[in-house]
Amino acid sequence: MSHTCTLTLSCPNRTGIVRAVSGYLFEHGCDIGEHQQFDDAVRDRLFMRTQVTAPDGTDLEELSRGFAPVAAEFQMTYDFNANRNARILVMASKLGHCLNDLIYRWRAGSLGGDIVAVVSNHQDLRPMAEAAGLPFVHVPVAPETKEAAEARLLQLVDEYDAELVVLARYMQILSDETSKALYGRAINIHHSFLPGFKGAKPYHQAYQRGVKLVGATAHYVTSDLDEGPIIEQEVIRIDHTYDPRALQTVGRDAEALALSRAVRWHCERRVLLNGHSTVVFP
Repeated sequence: MSHTCTLTLSCPNRTGIVRAVSGYLFEHGCDIGEHQQFDDAVRDRLFMRTQVTAPDGTDLEELSRGFAPVAAEFQMTYDFNANRNARILVMASKLGHCLNDLIYRWRAGSLGGDIVAVVSNHQDLRPMAEAAGLPFVHVPVAPETKEAAEARLLQLVDEYDAELVVLARYMQILSDETSKALYGRAINIHHSFLPGFKGAKPYHQAYQRGVKLVGATAHYVTSDLDEGPIIEQEVIRIDHTYDPRALQTVGRDAEALALSRAVRWHCERRVLLNGHSTVVFP
């Protein structure tokens, strides 16, 4: 009997790191099943993801604590995570294409995590959520209630023990405080026309300019609106025959694809923060 876990780490690059990590895992009876690393020559840092099979009865917390001397020697930031489905809280407003895609992939077992609830500032997506057997929580947002609404959102994250929050076209700007509280565990999606085509009707603006590429960006949420570390991007080539409606349809496809990949990779512990960017192990 055995179980698997994943070690992720980053540290200043130097010789002996791989030997120290593999030696520690060997000493504790762990068998390496998958190993990936990236040497960032610009920042002079090493990033590593190692999936191991640990002997039955292994205490993951003890395994992590025992690794601390190795981590201290190499100035590592690290995590040992059990390989289990992450709990996901999805937030959306009125557009349902991203939520629908996430629900489909979750039910098909290909999302990498389990959706535990849907939260929205509108009632439009309640039928979609409840048809999937998911709790739907309506948290209306107005300028005068925004602070209380965000406090409720954070309360729901705790109530559902959510490890990841996904903003699946949630059309509200999170405050700096909430963004910081969710740093590294909240993913947002936006169309690729930012910052070129801001405001209302970006697809109409893009049509007027004759764009040839439509895409989307999935990124971690930060206090800088739509400027968080990028996890995944999707691009679809189009031509002059695409009117604003067709552009919007293609754009929604791109959003759903980029978001679902980012969610799955995060849940599989394949994404490591690297300053204002990310390292994503395939």
